[in-house]
Amino acid sequence: MKKKIMLIVPMLHQGGFERVCVATARLLEPFYEVYIVIFSSRDIAYDIRGLRVIDLHMGAEDGKLRKIRNVFRRSRKVSSLKKELGVDIAYSFGPTANLVNVFSRSSGKTWCGVRSYMDMGNPRLLKLFCSRSDKIVCCSRVIEEEIREKFQCTKTVTLYNPFDIREEQEKAAQEEERMPFQDCGSVIVSMGRQDDVKGFWHLLKSFALLYKKKPEARLLIVGEGDFQEYWKLAEDLKISGAVSFPGVKKNPFPWLNLGSIYVMTSLNEGFPNVLVEAMALGKPVISTNCMTGPAEILMDDFKAYVGKEEYIDGDYGILIPNLDTEKNLDASVITPEEERLAQQMMRLLDSTILYEKYKKASMERAAGFSNEAYAGRLREMAEEM
Repeated sequence: MKKKIMLIVPMLHQGGFERVCVATARLLEPFYEVYIVIFSSRDIAYDIRGLRVIDLHMGAEDGKLRKIRNVFRRSRKVSSLKKELGVDIAYSFGPTANLVNVFSRSSGKTWCGVRSYMDMGNPRLLKLFCSRSDKIVCCSRVIEEEIREKFQCTKTVTLYNPFDIREEQEKAAQEEERMPFQDCGSVIVSMGRQDDVKGFWHLLKSFALLYKKKPEARLLIVGEGDFQEYWKLAEDLKISGAVSFPGVKKNPFPWLNLGSIYVMTSLNEGFPNVLVEAMALGKPVISTNCMTGPAEILMDDFKAYVGKEEYIDGDYGILIPNLDTEKNLDASVITPEEERLAQQMMRLLDSTILYEKYKKASMERAAGFSNEAYAGRLREMAEEM
Protein backbone atom coordinates (compact mmCIF):
# COMPACT_ATOMS: atom_id res chain seq x y z
CA MET A 1 0.00 0.00 0.00
CA LYS A 2 1.28 3.45 -0.92
CA LYS A 3 2.12 5.89 1.83
CA LYS A 4 -0.11 8.95 2.03
CA ILE A 5 1.48 12.39 1.94
CA MET A 6 -0.34 15.66 2.60
CA LEU A 7 1.16 18.92 1.31
CA ILE A 8 -0.20 22.01 3.06
CA VAL A 9 0.03 25.47 1.50
CA PRO A 10 -2.15 28.57 2.05
CA MET A 11 -2.85 29.26 -1.65
CA LEU A 12 -1.55 28.38 -5.11
CA HIS A 13 -1.18 31.90 -6.49
CA GLN A 14 2.11 32.66 -8.24
CA GLY A 15 5.00 32.40 -5.83
CA GLY A 16 8.11 30.42 -4.95
CA PHE A 17 6.92 27.87 -2.42
CA GLU A 18 3.58 27.50 -4.21
CA ARG A 19 5.46 26.39 -7.32
CA VAL A 20 7.56 23.98 -5.26
CA CYS A 21 4.43 22.53 -3.63
CA VAL A 22 2.84 21.69 -6.99
CA ALA A 23 6.13 20.34 -8.34
CA THR A 24 6.51 18.18 -5.21
CA ALA A 25 3.03 16.72 -5.71
CA ARG A 26 3.74 15.79 -9.33
CA LEU A 27 7.16 14.30 -8.55
CA LEU A 28 5.85 12.18 -5.66
CA GLU A 29 2.56 11.13 -7.28
CA PRO A 30 3.99 7.99 -8.97
CA PHE A 31 5.22 6.65 -5.62
CA TYR A 32 2.74 7.91 -3.01
CA GLU A 33 -0.88 8.95 -2.58
CA VAL A 34 -0.48 12.72 -2.49
CA TYR A 35 -2.98 15.36 -1.36
CA ILE A 36 -2.57 19.14 -1.54
CA VAL A 37 -4.52 21.04 1.11
CA ILE A 38 -5.05 24.76 0.45
CA PHE A 39 -6.83 27.35 2.57
CA SER A 40 -8.27 29.18 -0.44
CA SER A 41 -8.50 28.46 -4.16
CA ARG A 42 -8.42 32.14 -5.10
CA ASP A 43 -6.07 33.08 -7.96
CA ILE A 44 -4.63 29.63 -8.66
CA ALA A 45 -1.70 30.19 -11.01
CA TYR A 46 -0.43 26.62 -11.46
CA ASP A 47 -1.61 23.63 -13.44
CA ILE A 48 -3.22 21.31 -10.87
CA ARG A 49 -5.00 19.03 -13.32
CA GLY A 50 -4.83 15.41 -12.17
CA LEU A 51 -3.75 16.31 -8.64
CA ARG A 52 -5.82 15.71 -5.49
CA VAL A 53 -6.46 19.23 -4.19
CA ILE A 54 -8.61 19.89 -1.12
CA ASP A 55 -9.81 23.47 -0.62
CA LEU A 56 -10.70 24.31 3.00
CA HIS A 57 -12.50 27.51 1.91
CA MET A 58 -10.88 29.31 4.85
CA GLY A 59 -9.14 32.30 3.31
CA ALA A 60 -7.27 35.07 5.12
CA GLU A 61 -8.98 37.11 7.84
CA ASP A 62 -8.33 40.69 8.96
CA GLY A 63 -7.51 41.57 12.54
CA LYS A 64 -5.32 39.77 15.08
CA LEU A 65 -8.11 37.90 16.89
CA ARG A 66 -9.70 36.73 13.64
CA LYS A 67 -6.32 35.54 12.36
CA ILE A 68 -5.72 33.52 15.53
CA ARG A 69 -9.21 32.02 15.38
CA ASN A 70 -8.65 31.16 11.71
CA VAL A 71 -5.46 29.23 12.54
CA PHE A 72 -7.36 27.02 14.98
CA ARG A 73 -10.33 26.57 12.64
CA ARG A 74 -7.97 25.46 9.89
CA SER A 75 -6.06 23.22 12.31
CA ARG A 76 -9.20 21.41 13.42
CA LYS A 77 -10.21 20.79 9.83
CA VAL A 78 -6.75 19.58 8.81
CA SER A 79 -6.58 17.34 11.89
CA SER A 80 -9.83 15.69 10.80
CA LEU A 81 -8.51 15.26 7.27
CA LYS A 82 -5.28 13.68 8.48
CA LYS A 83 -7.24 11.09 10.47
CA GLU A 84 -9.82 10.51 7.74
CA LEU A 85 -7.20 9.99 5.03
CA GLY A 86 -4.69 8.15 7.21
CA VAL A 87 -1.87 10.56 6.37
CA ASP A 88 1.65 9.25 6.96
CA ILE A 89 3.51 12.53 6.35
CA ALA A 90 2.17 16.10 6.43
CA TYR A 91 4.61 18.56 4.83
CA SER A 92 3.78 22.28 5.06
CA PHE A 93 5.19 25.24 3.15
CA GLY A 94 5.78 28.55 4.95
CA PRO A 95 4.92 29.83 8.47
CA THR A 96 1.14 30.09 8.03
CA ALA A 97 0.84 26.49 6.85
CA ASN A 98 3.44 25.34 9.39
CA LEU A 99 1.28 26.64 12.26
CA VAL A 100 -1.69 24.65 11.01
CA ASN A 101 0.48 21.58 10.52
CA VAL A 102 1.95 21.55 14.04
CA PHE A 103 -1.41 22.33 15.68
CA SER A 104 -3.04 19.43 13.81
CA ARG A 105 -0.44 16.80 14.69
CA SER A 106 -1.58 13.24 14.18
CA SER A 107 -0.03 9.79 14.34
CA GLY A 108 1.84 10.56 11.11
CA LYS A 109 5.02 12.59 10.71
CA THR A 110 5.01 16.41 10.68
CA TRP A 111 7.44 18.25 8.41
CA CYS A 112 7.68 22.07 8.49
CA GLY A 113 9.21 23.89 5.51
CA VAL A 114 11.24 27.05 6.18
CA ARG A 115 11.21 28.73 2.79
CA SER A 116 12.63 32.22 3.44
CA TYR A 117 15.25 33.91 5.55
CA MET A 118 12.51 36.30 6.67
CA ASP A 119 11.10 33.37 8.67
CA MET A 120 14.21 33.65 10.87
CA GLY A 121 12.83 36.95 12.16
CA ASN A 122 10.23 35.13 14.29
CA PRO A 123 12.19 32.99 16.76
CA ARG A 124 9.10 32.11 18.81
CA LEU A 125 7.49 30.46 15.80
CA LEU A 126 10.68 28.66 14.83
CA LYS A 127 11.09 27.34 18.36
CA LEU A 128 7.50 26.06 18.21
CA PHE A 129 8.11 24.36 14.86
CA CYS A 130 11.32 22.76 16.13
CA SER A 131 9.61 21.38 19.21
CA ARG A 132 6.44 20.09 17.53
CA SER A 133 7.68 18.74 14.19
CA ASP A 134 9.64 15.69 13.10
CA LYS A 135 11.63 17.52 10.41
CA ILE A 136 12.47 21.13 9.59
CA VAL A 137 12.96 21.22 5.83
CA CYS A 138 15.13 24.21 4.85
CA CYS A 139 15.59 25.57 1.35
CA SER A 140 19.20 26.61 1.99
CA ARG A 141 22.16 25.40 4.00
CA VAL A 142 22.61 28.82 5.61
CA ILE A 143 19.08 28.63 7.04
CA GLU A 144 19.60 25.04 8.19
CA GLU A 145 22.83 25.82 10.00
CA GLU A 146 21.40 28.91 11.67
CA ILE A 147 18.37 26.99 12.97
CA ARG A 148 20.64 24.24 14.28
CA GLU A 149 22.82 26.75 16.13
CA LYS A 150 20.12 29.09 17.46
CA PHE A 151 17.61 26.48 18.56
CA GLN A 152 19.82 23.42 19.12
CA CYS A 153 17.55 21.67 16.64
CA THR A 154 18.84 18.38 15.23
CA LYS A 155 15.82 17.76 12.98
CA THR A 156 16.93 20.06 10.14
CA VAL A 157 17.65 19.06 6.55
CA THR A 158 18.40 21.11 3.45
CA LEU A 159 16.35 20.39 0.35
CA TYR A 160 17.01 22.65 -2.62
CA ASN A 161 14.04 23.51 -4.81
CA PRO A 162 13.41 21.39 -7.93
CA PHE A 163 13.51 22.63 -11.52
CA ASP A 164 12.34 20.99 -14.72
CA ILE A 165 14.84 22.68 -17.01
CA ARG A 166 13.62 21.09 -20.25
CA GLU A 167 9.97 21.97 -19.58
CA GLU A 168 10.92 25.53 -18.69
CA GLN A 169 12.86 25.94 -21.92
CA GLU A 170 9.91 24.58 -23.90
CA LYS A 171 7.53 27.00 -22.19
CA ALA A 172 9.93 29.87 -22.84
CA ALA A 173 9.71 29.13 -26.58
CA GLN A 174 5.92 29.53 -26.62
CA GLU A 175 4.60 32.70 -28.22
CA GLU A 176 2.77 35.26 -26.09
CA GLU A 177 0.60 38.05 -27.44
CA ARG A 178 1.43 41.73 -26.96
CA MET A 179 4.86 41.25 -25.44
CA PRO A 180 6.84 44.49 -25.24
CA PHE A 181 10.49 45.08 -26.14
CA GLN A 182 10.79 42.07 -28.48
CA ASP A 183 13.04 43.96 -30.88
CA CYS A 184 15.15 45.72 -28.25
CA GLY A 185 18.79 44.83 -27.86
CA SER A 186 19.31 45.28 -24.12
CA VAL A 187 16.46 44.22 -21.84
CA ILE A 188 16.90 44.06 -18.08
CA VAL A 189 14.37 41.62 -16.64
CA SER A 190 13.32 40.93 -13.06
CA MET A 191 10.43 38.99 -11.61
CA GLY A 192 8.52 39.06 -8.34
CA ARG A 193 5.38 40.25 -6.64
CA GLN A 194 4.98 43.90 -5.69
CA ASP A 195 6.55 43.64 -2.26
CA ASP A 196 9.10 45.91 -0.60
CA VAL A 197 11.35 42.91 0.09
CA LYS A 198 12.03 42.73 -3.68
CA GLY A 199 13.73 46.16 -3.61
CA PHE A 200 12.35 47.19 -7.00
CA TRP A 201 12.80 50.92 -6.31
CA HIS A 202 16.56 50.28 -6.33
CA LEU A 203 16.30 48.54 -9.70
CA LEU A 204 14.30 51.39 -11.23
CA LYS A 205 16.78 54.02 -10.07
CA SER A 206 19.78 51.98 -11.25
CA PHE A 207 18.10 51.40 -14.59
CA ALA A 208 17.48 55.14 -14.95
CA LEU A 209 21.25 55.68 -14.72
CA LEU A 210 21.87 52.92 -17.27
CA TYR A 211 19.23 54.39 -19.59
CA LYS A 212 21.06 57.72 -19.75
CA LYS A 213 24.04 55.94 -21.29
CA LYS A 214 22.08 53.27 -23.16
CA PRO A 215 18.80 54.82 -24.37
CA GLU A 216 18.02 51.63 -26.26
CA ALA A 217 17.86 49.70 -22.96
CA ARG A 218 14.54 48.53 -21.51
CA LEU A 219 13.36 47.25 -18.11
CA LEU A 220 10.74 44.53 -17.66
CA ILE A 221 9.42 43.60 -14.18
CA VAL A 222 6.98 40.68 -14.21
CA GLY A 223 4.86 39.83 -11.18
CA GLU A 224 1.69 40.24 -9.16
CA GLY A 225 0.58 43.76 -8.24
CA ASP A 226 -0.57 47.03 -9.82
CA PHE A 227 2.89 48.63 -9.44
CA GLN A 228 1.29 52.08 -9.34
CA GLU A 229 3.95 53.53 -7.05
CA TYR A 230 6.63 52.22 -9.37
CA TRP A 231 4.89 53.62 -12.44
CA LYS A 232 4.98 56.98 -10.66
CA LEU A 233 8.66 56.57 -9.84
CA ALA A 234 9.38 55.64 -13.48
CA GLU A 235 7.62 58.83 -14.59
CA ASP A 236 9.60 60.91 -12.10
CA LEU A 237 12.81 59.28 -13.35
CA LYS A 238 11.73 60.01 -16.96
CA ILE A 239 11.99 56.35 -17.99
CA SER A 240 8.29 55.40 -18.20
CA GLY A 241 8.54 54.76 -21.96
CA ALA A 242 11.34 52.28 -21.37
CA VAL A 243 9.71 50.30 -18.54
CA SER A 244 6.95 47.69 -18.48
CA PHE A 245 5.05 46.03 -15.61
CA PRO A 246 2.91 43.42 -17.41
CA GLY A 247 1.60 41.81 -14.20
CA VAL A 248 1.41 38.17 -13.21
CA LYS A 249 1.62 35.57 -16.01
CA LYS A 250 0.48 31.95 -15.99
CA ASN A 251 3.45 31.19 -18.21
CA PRO A 252 6.13 33.68 -17.18
CA PHE A 253 8.97 32.01 -19.08
CA PRO A 254 8.56 33.74 -22.48
CA TRP A 255 8.67 37.04 -20.57
CA LEU A 256 11.73 35.94 -18.64
CA ASN A 257 13.30 34.91 -21.93
CA LEU A 258 12.95 38.46 -23.28
CA GLY A 259 15.75 39.57 -21.00
CA SER A 260 19.35 40.09 -21.98
CA ILE A 261 20.31 39.83 -18.31
CA TYR A 262 18.42 39.06 -15.11
CA VAL A 263 18.80 41.38 -12.12
CA MET A 264 17.59 40.55 -8.60
CA THR A 265 17.49 43.34 -6.00
CA SER A 266 15.84 41.37 -3.17
CA LEU A 267 16.57 42.40 0.40
CA ASN A 268 15.84 38.87 1.68
CA GLU A 269 15.14 35.52 0.07
CA GLY A 270 14.97 31.86 1.01
CA PHE A 271 15.98 30.10 -2.17
CA PRO A 272 15.17 32.43 -5.09
CA ASN A 273 13.59 30.11 -7.65
CA VAL A 274 13.47 32.72 -10.38
CA LEU A 275 17.24 33.21 -10.24
CA VAL A 276 17.74 29.56 -11.23
CA GLU A 277 14.90 29.80 -13.78
CA ALA A 278 16.60 32.75 -15.45
CA MET A 279 19.91 30.89 -15.47
CA ALA A 280 18.25 27.86 -17.06
CA LEU A 281 17.36 30.12 -19.99
CA GLY A 282 20.98 31.21 -20.34
CA LYS A 283 20.56 34.63 -18.76
CA PRO A 284 23.66 36.12 -17.12
CA VAL A 285 22.58 37.25 -13.65
CA ILE A 286 23.35 40.00 -11.15
CA SER A 287 21.99 39.51 -7.64
CA THR A 288 22.16 41.08 -4.23
CA ASN A 289 24.14 38.95 -1.79
CA CYS A 290 21.13 38.81 0.50
CA MET A 291 20.31 36.23 3.14
CA THR A 292 19.84 33.58 1.80
CA GLY A 293 20.21 31.73 -1.50
CA PRO A 294 22.11 33.86 -4.03
CA ALA A 295 25.61 33.08 -2.73
CA GLU A 296 24.74 29.36 -2.58
CA ILE A 297 23.56 29.49 -6.17
CA LEU A 298 26.31 31.69 -7.64
CA MET A 299 29.38 30.46 -5.73
CA ASP A 300 30.92 27.01 -5.33
CA ASP A 301 32.53 27.88 -1.99
CA PHE A 302 29.64 30.05 -0.82
CA LYS A 303 30.19 30.02 2.97
CA ALA A 304 33.04 32.51 2.79
CA TYR A 305 30.93 34.95 0.77
CA VAL A 306 27.43 35.01 2.30
CA GLY A 307 26.49 38.60 3.14
CA LYS A 308 29.86 40.05 2.08
CA GLU A 309 29.75 43.82 1.52
CA GLU A 310 31.72 43.72 -1.71
CA TYR A 311 31.20 43.18 -5.43
CA ILE A 312 32.05 39.61 -6.41
CA ASP A 313 32.45 38.06 -9.84
CA GLY A 314 31.07 34.72 -8.72
CA ASP A 315 31.51 31.35 -10.35
CA TYR A 316 28.06 31.56 -11.99
CA GLY A 317 27.01 35.22 -11.73
CA ILE A 318 27.73 38.62 -10.19
CA LEU A 319 26.99 39.29 -6.52
CA ILE A 320 26.48 42.82 -5.25
CA PRO A 321 26.22 43.94 -1.59
CA ASN A 322 22.75 43.99 -0.06
CA LEU A 323 20.85 47.23 -0.62
CA ASP A 324 19.29 49.73 1.78
CA THR A 325 16.13 48.26 3.30
CA GLU A 326 14.48 51.68 3.76
CA LYS A 327 12.14 52.30 0.86
CA ASN A 328 12.76 55.57 -0.98
CA LEU A 329 10.56 56.57 -3.92
CA ASP A 330 12.13 60.02 -4.29
CA ALA A 331 13.55 60.11 -7.82
CA SER A 332 16.06 62.81 -6.83
CA VAL A 333 17.77 60.51 -4.32
CA ILE A 334 20.20 58.06 -5.93
CA THR A 335 22.44 56.10 -3.58
CA PRO A 336 26.04 55.01 -4.25
CA GLU A 337 24.83 51.39 -4.18
CA GLU A 338 22.32 52.15 -6.96
CA GLU A 339 25.07 53.83 -8.98
CA ARG A 340 27.30 50.78 -8.61
CA LEU A 341 24.50 48.42 -9.62
CA ALA A 342 24.06 50.50 -12.79
CA GLN A 343 27.80 50.17 -13.41
CA GLN A 344 27.62 46.38 -13.05
CA MET A 345 24.72 46.18 -15.53
CA MET A 346 26.66 48.37 -17.98
CA ARG A 347 29.78 46.26 -17.49
CA LEU A 348 27.96 43.01 -18.18
CA LEU A 349 26.17 44.37 -21.25
CA ASP A 350 29.30 45.97 -22.72
CA SER A 351 31.72 43.05 -22.28
CA THR A 352 31.09 40.25 -24.76
CA ILE A 353 33.65 38.05 -22.98
CA LEU A 354 32.04 38.52 -19.55
CA TYR A 355 28.53 38.15 -20.99
CA GLU A 356 29.31 34.88 -22.76
CA LYS A 357 31.16 33.55 -19.71
CA TYR A 358 28.13 34.02 -17.46
CA LYS A 359 25.65 32.89 -20.10
CA LYS A 360 27.44 29.53 -20.27
CA ALA A 361 27.95 29.36 -16.50
CA SER A 362 24.26 30.05 -15.86
CA MET A 363 23.09 27.07 -17.87
CA GLU A 364 25.71 24.76 -16.32
CA ARG A 365 24.70 25.76 -12.80
CA ALA A 366 20.94 25.51 -13.39
CA ALA A 367 21.34 21.94 -14.60
CA GLY A 368 22.49 20.98 -11.10
CA PHE A 369 19.05 21.68 -9.56
CA SER A 370 17.14 18.85 -11.18
CA ASN A 371 13.74 17.34 -10.43
CA GLU A 372 15.39 13.93 -10.15
CA ALA A 373 17.78 15.00 -7.37
CA TYR A 374 14.95 16.66 -5.44
CA ALA A 375 12.56 13.72 -5.76
CA GLY A 376 15.25 11.24 -4.84
CA ARG A 377 16.14 13.10 -1.64
CA LEU A 378 12.47 13.50 -0.71
CA ARG A 379 11.87 9.77 -1.11
CA GLU A 380 14.90 9.00 1.06
CA MET A 381 13.44 11.27 3.76
CA ALA A 382 9.98 9.67 3.44
CA GLU A 383 11.41 6.17 3.83
CA GLU A 384 13.32 7.08 6.99
CA MET A 385 10.13 6.61 9.02
